[in-house]
Amino acid sequence: MNKKIGFIGFGKMAQAMARGMIDSGLIKADQIMASMRTEKTRKQVEEQFGITTHPSNSEVAKKADILFLAVAPYSYFEVIDEIKEVVKQDVMIITIAAGITMGDVEQAFGKKIKVVRTMPNTPSLVGAGMTAVSVNDEITDHELEIVEELLSSFGKVEVIIESQMDAIPAISGSSPAYVYMMIEAMADGGVRQGLSRDQSYRLAAQAVLGAAQMVLETGKHPGELKDQVTSPGGATIAAVATLEQERFRGAVLAAMESCTVKVKELGKK
Repeated sequence: MNKKIGFIGFGKMAQAMARGMIDSGLIKADQIMASMRTEKTRKQVEEQFGITTHPSNSEVAKKADILFLAVAPYSYFEVIDEIKEVVKQDVMIITIAAGITMGDVEQAFGKKIKVVRTMPNTPSLVGAGMTAVSVNDEITDHELEIVEELLSSFGKVEVIIESQMDAIPAISGSSPAYVYMMIEAMADGGVRQGLSRDQSYRLAAQAVLGAAQMVLETGKHPGELKDQVTSPGGATIAAVATLEQERFRGAVLAAMESCTVKVKELGKK
């Protein structure tokens, strides 16, 4: 892909994205630029990734064909104000912040601009990410294909309409945290029964990975897959009954609702 990729901010998520692009062979390291404040950090990034770094956001913005705004939501409008006069006319702006709408970005730039709103998640760090994508009317079908190709270098991509974007953090952006809590609890249960801590983490994590893979690869309803594990009068149905009594599903639904409410609050600030 013959594009200059820019990152304003280069935290863990931006690093995961850049690493996926480079490791996939889709983008060469010398096609990527990133801005960051400290000289120490710039040197570390250059050594680790082989990309070009700058202390100035504007220097990255003026050269990028595709520009990722990888800063905290509260910094978005300050950054846009800094770069809006220097970006290329046909640059694609890609956001990764919860609560920041494409309309917010368009208004901040004060002109028509190509905007892609994304919500990736932390498994992108191991090439197993899930990124939801929405685009504004300025993005062509061909440009969307380019975006999907870039984002697919570190995981799966799902294109949705923007009105659905506030639901994404709860189901894929924040949800790895719920799964980590479940794996930790399962491991505690294993230790309680006499397994070592390391064994318990491996057994629990692989079970979760395998179950997820079964859902994705078989196309079967999760309830059907659950039924295949639960034999009459067996240990699994006893465990399932206890989870129901303890409101396992209700707790997950409530957590997701809390997450979505918070996302909407952040968007209003």
